[in-house]
Amino acid sequence: MPGVRSLIPKLVILTEIIAPYRIPVFNALAQRGEVDLHVIFLSENDPTLRQWQVYKDEIKFQYDVLPSWRRRLGRYNLLFNRGILSALNRIKPNAVLCGGYNYLASWEAAYWARAHRVPLLLWSESTAFDGRRGHRLVEYIKAHFLTLCRAFVVAGKSSASYLKDLGIAEDRIFTAPNAVDTLLFAAPADAARRNDVQVRARHSLPPRYFLYVGRLVRAKGVFELLEAYAQLSPEIRAEIGLVFVGDGAGRSDLMERASRIVPGTIQFAGFVHREELPEFYALADAFVFPTRSDPWGLVVNEAMSCSLPVIVTSVAGCTPDLVQDGWNGYVVAPADPAQLAAAMSRFVSEPEARMEMGSRSRERIEANSPNAWAEGLVNAMKSVCAEMQ
Repeated sequence: MPGVRSLIPKLVILTEIIAPYRIPVFNALAQRGEVDLHVIFLSENDPTLRQWQVYKDEIKFQYDVLPSWRRRLGRYNLLFNRGILSALNRIKPNAVLCGGYNYLASWEAAYWARAHRVPLLLWSESTAFDGRRGHRLVEYIKAHFLTLCRAFVVAGKSSASYLKDLGIAEDRIFTAPNAVDTLLFAAPADAARRNDVQVRARHSLPPRYFLYVGRLVRAKGVFELLEAYAQLSPEIRAEIGLVFVGDGAGRSDLMERASRIVPGTIQFAGFVHREELPEFYALADAFVFPTRSDPWGLVVNEAMSCSLPVIVTSVAGCTPDLVQDGWNGYVVAPADPAQLAAAMSRFVSEPEARMEMGSRSRERIEANSPNAWAEGLVNAMKSVCAEMQ
């Protein structure tokens, strides 16, 4: 019907890169028809951090990629853009959702929204365990940005609790659970298990193994994971290996330390694109996420989609929402190799419990779907748009 489209509120999402795990949730929101979605990406990718492929052919929503200039100075990521104001003036959104406050473009969008009386929402994954907390300048910048926001969209319980601690009213917080396309991982994983001999040979995988997927950097707890594996009994290490999938600054150091662990099979598979990841998940005994600080950890979603039991640290943002200790995995303290080793040993000694936990993971992760994320965004949009009427 002519004119109906104009009645649908326009939402601009401002986010950093075309991350493969974000495309399914943005597609789900665009397909609902309750929001006219337009995504503005600050960059296509960040090759200095990850080697992700850009799956433009899967995008089913309107989007722009702004011209950008990027530099990495130590742990700090500098990203400057041109064109954010002209893009917002062209799109004329009814609301703007910023995926953070650490880029200049986010602040430009925030002040554009204030000048045009358009509600600003913050998409926040920060938790009380965020490694950046406590820096005076960061806390000052954060506090000011929060005052510009009408509502907040969080990934789960940890990020919601963090905002409440900062004084944000509960009725201004909306949950859009962090999600991956579960079928994108579950179906290939099931196929890999049916062809396990060929898959294992193709990737030179050990007969049994614990799996880690992610960047090989200290903040992810990979050195504690290697130490935990070394603390397993020689009999267990002779039976089950450890596979690292990913790359990063700590890789050479990890490999040198791993070479001294005997007996044991430790494999470094390097960076693996999304299409092959389910095969690594499928044949693993369990997934281990030993992070010291992480806003969420979408690799846990992926592993659970592939029916894996998981070991996670208590500081991972996803833990309160996805992992119940003793039910679909184990929750351990960060930076505690002894406790991590004990959890790994239990998986080896209790194979039936391990299988049952994997089934529970698959069942549990269905609640964190792209459609559930889209529902959370729609609820937030309805709230802020109703306030403006």
